Amino acid sequence: MLLDGTTGESTPPRPGRCAAAPDGRPDAAPTRSYPLYIAGKDLDGDGWVYTVSGRALLEDVFTSVSLKRSLERDPDSPQAGHPYVVGRCAVAGDGMIDLATEAAAAAAPGWAALPLDHRMRLGTRFRQELVRRSAEFLRMLTDEAHPAKLARWELSCLLQIYSEESLGWYRRQMHTEFRHGDRRLIVRRQPDGVVAFNPPQNAPLPSAALAVLCLMAGNAVVMRAPRSIALSTMWLMRDVVAPLLDELGAPPGTLNAVCSNPKQTMDRWVASPLIDDIFYIGGSAEGLRFEQECVAHGKKPILELAGNDGMVVWHDADIPLAAEAVTEAFYGSGQICMVPNYVLAHPAIADELLAAVKERVAGIRPGYPEDEDVLLSPVRRSERFFRLLRQATDAGAQVVTGGRRTEIDGTPSQTGVFLEPTVVKVTGLAAARTYDLVREETFFPLIPVIVPEEAPDEQLLDAFLDFVNSNEYGLRNSLWSRSDGVIDFFVDRVVNGGLLKVNDSHIGFLPYLPSHGGTGLTGGAFGEANYPMLRTSHVQGVSIGRDISPYRAVFGD
Repeated sequence: MLLDGTTGESTPPRPGRCAAAPDGRPDAAPTRSYPLYIAGKDLDGDGWVYTVSGRALLEDVFTSVSLKRSLERDPDSPQAGHPYVVGRCAVAGDGMIDLATEAAAAAAPGWAALPLDHRMRLGTRFRQELVRRSAEFLRMLTDEAHPAKLARWELSCLLQIYSEESLGWYRRQMHTEFRHGDRRLIVRRQPDGVVAFNPPQNAPLPSAALAVLCLMAGNAVVMRAPRSIALSTMWLMRDVVAPLLDELGAPPGTLNAVCSNPKQTMDRWVASPLIDDIFYIGGSAEGLRFEQECVAHGKKPILELAGNDGMVVWHDADIPLAAEAVTEAFYGSGQICMVPNYVLAHPAIADELLAAVKERVAGIRPGYPEDEDVLLSPVRRSERFFRLLRQATDAGAQVVTGGRRTEIDGTPSQTGVFLEPTVVKVTGLAAARTYDLVREETFFPLIPVIVPEEAPDEQLLDAFLDFVNSNEYGLRNSLWSRSDGVIDFFVDRVVNGGLLKVNDSHIGFLPYLPSHGGTGLTGGAFGEANYPMLRTSHVQGVSIGRDISPYRAVFGD
């Protein structure tokens, strides 16, 4: 039923509005309520899913999980006012999933017909809103258990993606004109149509923000908020992006946002003739199977899958700065695809690097997400972490630091929900790929430092390059060296990956450069660096002539 801006219940917060904090504390998270958002309207769903604060999950995981389950069975329960509850989102069934797709298909032609420069204003306004609402953005992430320091990094990434420099670069790629005699030639990109967007569970809010680039290209978007962690995605779509589209005169249905079951939704998207592109962010095995299904149904799959990023530290590197970059592996407990996953260290400086990394690791600690100096996130399923560690040590690797569970205060514990930042030394380049923690993305606060046998620099340089280029994955690579010759060698010859950083933060974002995307198991058969505005559009050439003889145009004078 159409809700006309309310939930239709006795004590509702309006969609996109906050109710008072239920326990009256000024620092308590406000309660938010989001129906489905389809064709510019707020609609009822088939029940609700609830979000409890990240702090609450750490203070009392049993009560928090029980509370979520209880409320999803009985939304009218008095426990809806529990201070742990920070929001809820309506859940879509088959009919509403299809309705959102139909609304997008109806809106797409009208939105695409608006001039490119008009649509580009969305990017500028979106950045302005991110800056204006930065505190709210950060609060949404800490409520979903992102450490505050990590949340600020996520915001900084988006501010680079939507910087004026980047927006100008996208604009130039979308439309270029030339003069050729009596002809005006245009190379432009046209929107694909309807883009269905599936963000990941580990970082749905910053990933969902990429949909704004798809909208700028002239597409209509259907966003699926992950059912297990839906609140921040619905906040971004309903409270931030939707009003901007209204401000720009976009047709209703240009943006639609539903919280729904992943398989149910993806199956309907693949089967629907109205969906043109599916932007999928997830694991490599599932993503590559999904790619085949998309192609078989005539869809464009845009894949952001696992990363297994490599760092190379040469003998002339700035070791303290390189060590800083290595410890980026532990941001969010390594549960970010673009952190470094392995290090190749020149044998001449390997011990010095390991000592510097170990020293920096001592300052990386767990804690509540809103604590300013916390970088580690809870790790729910750690069995694979210990299996990877055992396999490595059984094969001769050495644990330099870490390797244990800890409590929130950093005390080692068999039942702790955090993992210590863990550094493993792997000796020998030839056998390194036999270690699973080297060959695969681990998604843990775990990084192997591979130290090859001593050899002439020319031989080591070739071996390092071969190792980087033979990685099955291909998201980001980085190099630390002061030598122009070494830098030029890598810049000229590294072909794997969507981004190469030299003497810089491995995870940092910069204007102009692609924000996402990669090769191999990271991007699938069509993988490359991903500018979402370009990946959800297609090239079209146009020639506009005057007084042209078709015969002479073909055969000449």
